[in-house]
Amino acid sequence: MTDHETVPAPAPRLAFARVVPEFYRNLIALDRLARTGLGDPVVAELVNLRASQLNGCAFCLDIHSRDAIEQGEGEHRLHTLSAWRETPFFTARERAALALTEAVTLVASTHVPDEVFDEAAKHFSETELANLLGLIISINALNRVGVSTRMSPAAR
Repeated sequence: MTDHETVPAPAPRLAFARVVPEFYRNLIALDRLARTGLGDPVVAELVNLRASQLNGCAFCLDIHSRDAIEQGEGEHRLHTLSAWRETPFFTARERAALALTEAVTLVASTHVPDEVFDEAAKHFSETELANLLGLIISINALNRVGVSTRMSPAAR
């Protein structure tokens, strides 16, 4: 192997979508429903990417980085997303969504602080906020499927 060859991803543990297709389709449907209700495809992709970064889901990172670019997201912001607090590249609304994403994704240690939730409520209507929560919940569920079954991104 040369230094320029890629290393194969770990072998998948379970073909989850094949074994329980209806369950998997419904997880995807929940994601789409929340995304549609949120009505902001760029925020949706930033949320999906940030949760996937925190959860280490390579499959979802691959999909949502491509989807973000298709939605018009710039590569510069994608490259700095993991350090969004330290950059001037994200709007107050996006920052509120990202903070809520982190708090909900890490719920066992954060318990979603009031100030994080309240800040998101300033930038999103009640319906948008509910859909944002739904999106965060659905991407976390999908990340857990991806990580636990070792779903691998497609080679390009």
